[in-house]
Formats: sequence, structure tokens, C-alpha cells
Amino acid sequence: MQPTAQQDIRGPLPEGLARAIRETAGDIATLLESASDTTVPVPDSQWTLGEAAAHLALANELMADLAAGHERPYGDGTPQSLAAANAQALDAFAERGAQPLASMITEQADLFLDAMDRAANDESTADPALVTPLGPMDRHVLASYLLTHMLGHGHGHDLARALHRPHMIDRDRVGLCMPFMLSVMPRVVDAAATADLAARYVVRLRGGAAFGVGLGDGAVHVSPTPLERPDCTILIEPVTFLLIALGRRNPWRAIGRGQVLAWGRKPWLAPRFPTLFTAP
Repeated sequence: MQPTAQQDIRGPLPEGLARAIRETAGDIATLLESASDTTVPVPDSQWTLGEAAAHLALANELMADLAAGHERPYGDGTPQSLAAANAQALDAFAERGAQPLASMITEQADLFLDAMDRAANDESTADPALVTPLGPMDRHVLASYLLTHMLGHGHGHDLARALHRPHMIDRDRVGLCMPFMLSVMPRVVDAAATADLAARYVVRLRGGAAFGVGLGDGAVHVSPTPLERPDCTILIEPVTFLLIALGRRNPWRAIGRGQVLAWGRKPWLAPRFPTLFTAP
């Protein structure tokens, strides 16, 4: 699912994506500005609220630099290397105040979108893939990556939980995250979990898109459209899909609540699907 080079160079971002990035950054800033104590822990995380916010600010700065065409090495794409890079970046960045971090998050999101606008109007004929922490991406997928990252760590989930606020992930935002999710899935496969598996999955987001995942001989193929003759079809509520994919929701709990349904020749493969990938 890769746009053409011409689309990468001159095409505007998909409808609603720039607005979602700007609004999500603004939501995170508003949430942070309401915090009286940034030392509170983020549930199910080793970070405090201030550390998670600092990570978001640094990540937005990284994404803005990448969008502007600057090289920024950051791990090798494995969970271990990304965790090490995150720790190193936080050690070198002392700011933990809510207001400065809120401003940095929104400012870097704006710089990112400015870079996207410049690229869309660039008359050049070559636009090499941008090297990101999760591999080469075109600018449209990078924008989807930025939104996904903010939703996972920011007002979408982690910061909201730390401050006992509801998350702001919705069906429309999940749809805008899908280009990144489909692009990165082959890179976050758990090789041990897929080594002995030959299967064809179709995943349908309730009321939204559907995609296919084929596994065999240790290889993984992700299709932006459903595969023919799937072994297992999974129907899942969109927000639930994103939270499970990002490691923020227990898939068994979602199944128990009826947020996930499965059918086909091998419906018992459905619970195995989330275990085939490591959350980016």
C-alpha cells in the first residue's frame, strides 16, 4: 500500500489528516495544561506523566525534522533499540513541565505540517523515501505515523489514563492511522510466533476498511484489500483494533465484550492474530 512517487511529491495529505494531527496535538496540550502534577505515573508504564509528555514532544520534533528531509537516526526498528533510543533521548532532555511540553508538542506538529505543505508544492521530480525509526516511508505514511503515535501516547490513551480522562480516539482518527498500520505490520512481525503458521486473514473494521494478511514460510504479506478465500475473517470495532494493535488493550477482554467476532474455515485463528505482531 504505497502511494506513487508523484503523489508523495505533490499531493496534499489525505482528507482530514492534517486537521486530525493539529487537533490531536491541541487536545494533548489542553490535557497537559490541566495537569497540576507531572510526576504522577502513567498506568501500565514505567514513565511518569512528565516523561510521557517529554517523549511526545521529542517524537514530534523528530517527525518534523524527518518531514523536512533531515536525517535523524533513531534505533534500528526493533522494540529493544527503540526503547533504548527513547531512554537516551529522555536522559538528555530535562524538561518535564506541563506548559513548556504542551507548547513544544503543538509547535512541532505545526512545523511538521508546514514541511508537508512545502513538499506538496515542490516542483522537483524526485522524492526519496524518508528513513524513520520504523523503516522507509513516504510523507503520507509518515503523517499517519505521527497521528498514530500521538493517539497512543497522548490524549488518545496514555496521558488521558494518567489524568483519569476519557481517550479521544474515534473511528475517523483510526481510519487515518491505517496507512501507517498497514505499512508497518510486516516490520513488527514476531518471527517466532509466525514461524509455523500458514494462514490467510481478513480483518474488517466495523463500518470501515478491510485488509488482508497472508502468512506462510515465515513471510508476511499485507494487502490493503481483503484476500480471497481467507481462513479466518475478523470483524472488530475500529477503536478496539487500534488499541489492541498498539498494545493498549487486552484482546481477550475485547473478545469477551463482543468487540471482536470471527468466522471462516478456521475461526479459532482469530485470538492468535494479535500475538503475531509486536506493538510498535
